[in-house]
Amino acid sequence: MSTSADKQYALAVDPDQDDKASELKICTFARPHMRAFHFSWFGFFIAFFIWFAIAPLLPVIKDDLDLLPADIWTTNICAVLFDIMMRFVFGAVCDKFGARIPMGCVLMFASIPTACIGLVNNLTGLIFVRLFIGVAGSTFVMCQCWSTRMFTKEIVGIANGLVGGWGNVGGGATQIVMGSLLYPLFVNLWGGDTSKAWRTVTIVPAVVAFITGMVIIKFAQDCPKGNYKDLKKSGEMAEISAAASFRTGALDLNTWILFFHYACCFGVELTVNNAAVSFFVKYFELDIAKASAIASIFGFMNLFARGVGGYLSDKAMPKMGMRGRILVQALLLLAEGGCIFIFAAQKKLVPSIVMLTVFSIFVQAAEGSTYGIVPYVNRQAPGAVAGIVGAGG
Repeated sequence: MSTSADKQYALAVDPDQDDKASELKICTFARPHMRAFHFSWFGFFIAFFIWFAIAPLLPVIKDDLDLLPADIWTTNICAVLFDIMMRFVFGAVCDKFGARIPMGCVLMFASIPTACIGLVNNLTGLIFVRLFIGVAGSTFVMCQCWSTRMFTKEIVGIANGLVGGWGNVGGGATQIVMGSLLYPLFVNLWGGDTSKAWRTVTIVPAVVAFITGMVIIKFAQDCPKGNYKDLKKSGEMAEISAAASFRTGALDLNTWILFFHYACCFGVELTVNNAAVSFFVKYFELDIAKASAIASIFGFMNLFARGVGGYLSDKAMPKMGMRGRILVQALLLLAEGGCIFIFAAQKKLVPSIVMLTVFSIFVQAAEGSTYGIVPYVNRQAPGAVAGIVGAGG
């Protein structure tokens, strides 16, 4: 138990950093630090799950709606487009209102188009549904802002890496749960009718997402000392302009350098999440269940890989300063780039799976090291910086 002023905490805190925790205790759900930690990764996990719940079903949807491969890629682009736009917005929103309420509201909103996937009958409908589901991806910004608000800069790299990585596991989980478990189950429930199966199966994750959003808003806390609304009312926190926060973050050149870096790692992950099942179905002639299971490997590496990137960044900081964090970032991006070419050259299934795994580790470690740097960019607008950099992905 740690004490700061008149408050008691379950974790050791630094009073000079607004009572942020200076340690991580993964196996506790204690309020406020670790509860925010677990809600941030789980909220992002569910968001990622519904964001790509449709991905393993695309080969079936393509045939059912008589779509072309180019049409599927168009919907993939739309699935990311709205996310990019809203990441720019939500960074500054988090600076003003905190991360808790935006995350809960986005989950509840995105659950609606997810539940409506079964109403799609043509390309236009699929484009609009995937466009609005894409807002779920912006919860990454809330996830990182919330963690940054709860943990000191000495451990924020690994904290951000773990919440982001465990949340990203939703991309792997949705491949195997939707493609290998729920979809085959619904096919059986509908007597072999694949059309009815894909049209109804996404209702399950939609319901889970809506409930998760409500729970986060009700039972979590914005920052160590309380909720933004109460702190502003008591005068403990100054009112912040979202527009001014965004402007401050956007005018910092380092923000845009990291924007490009994040495009080179998380942007790659999104592309793989959208295309992996279709890739293994087309080039190795696998069925959806097997292809989904293999594709899930890429997402499941987030269980540790992104955290490793943040950890390496934190460890390099005391020895080499910010140059250490930057060096870790550069080496991980170079390794990722090399793995892309090796993976693309594979012609047999087993080597392809091995390289997918190795490739995934470097991609996600680079994501973690990126957000080991983000909290240092601009102290006046940490949310805006996190949002703009996240939009790069």
